[in-house]
Amino acid sequence: MPPLHTGSGDIGGDTYLNATTGTWRWGRLPCAGAAPVVTMNSGQTVTVDTVSHEGLLDDQGADPVAFFGEYGIGPNEILDDVRELTGVSLARSDGDGPHVVLGPISVAGARPGDVLCVEQLALTRRVDYGIISNRHGLGVLAGEMPESSDRVSILGRVGSDGRGYLTAATGRPLAFDLNLQLGLIGVTPGAGPALPSTPPGDYGGNLDIRYLGVGSTLLLPVQVPEAGLYLGDPHFAQGNGEVALTALEAPLRADLRVTVLADRDARRLAEVLASPWAQTSTHTILVGLGATLDEAMRDSVRRALAYVCEVTGADRASALAFLSAAANFEVTQAVNRVVGVHCQVRTADLR
Repeated sequence: MPPLHTGSGDIGGDTYLNATTGTWRWGRLPCAGAAPVVTMNSGQTVTVDTVSHEGLLDDQGADPVAFFGEYGIGPNEILDDVRELTGVSLARSDGDGPHVVLGPISVAGARPGDVLCVEQLALTRRVDYGIISNRHGLGVLAGEMPESSDRVSILGRVGSDGRGYLTAATGRPLAFDLNLQLGLIGVTPGAGPALPSTPPGDYGGNLDIRYLGVGSTLLLPVQVPEAGLYLGDPHFAQGNGEVALTALEAPLRADLRVTVLADRDARRLAEVLASPWAQTSTHTILVGLGATLDEAMRDSVRRALAYVCEVTGADRASALAFLSAAANFEVTQAVNRVVGVHCQVRTADLR
């Protein structure tokens, strides 16, 4: 497919945002008081052209044309905004994450304690290739993998059948279904300096929940006036766990509807959970985070327990029994310094 450059193709949002001077930051989240890059009203839509960090990072040469050229990707297949970021990654500081973070977006009228409702209306591939990496001594098998060098970046391409493909060293193709999603969506944290983009938190951020694709809704308790929404880390596909270190990282065009929920029930849930939650067409998702998977599991169960009690009025003992019988707890990711376990419970069972 030809690259979907900035400003080209269908831009359906009321507001448009792309990676250019002043709209993005390397590896850090916005902090309270950060100037917004765009402003929108509650209920409006925004189209965002996101950029993957793969091919831009220092240890990859900070030159995407040269980096992807080694994989047979020609210069005319490189996005225009990616070219403009060439070399900028050299300005990253120690402790920064790898992500190109777009924002903050000011949402008029959002107040601390409200809930920011982010609906994903459409996700469109901007190219037909991406990278899965196992580097920096990280990943679930740190110390065992990679086996032959200090970094491994593997190209994945989208086939004519719409599936993802990578080629093993033996030449055998390995195929998998695509699963477009934004790994990083959050609101500006309420206090302190700018945080690194890698670990998620009660502000959302790098949650990496594979189910948050088209048709999903992420609900984020607002921490600063006008919310300060940001996003990035686009994925073509990610399995639960994200075990190598990254998903199939590749740029997406995202169409989002952003709505402020300020009613008593929404504010009450935000107070009770003090953490993001999400909805798909069939399930409610509760997010647990921790330094270890054990801690993340317990956090997920506690938040799911609080949610079930709040929305059904059940006592805690009965709600825990219900979760044990009816809910699924899955490893979200185990590679982002703060790891995640999410609970999936059928929304219809809570009505």
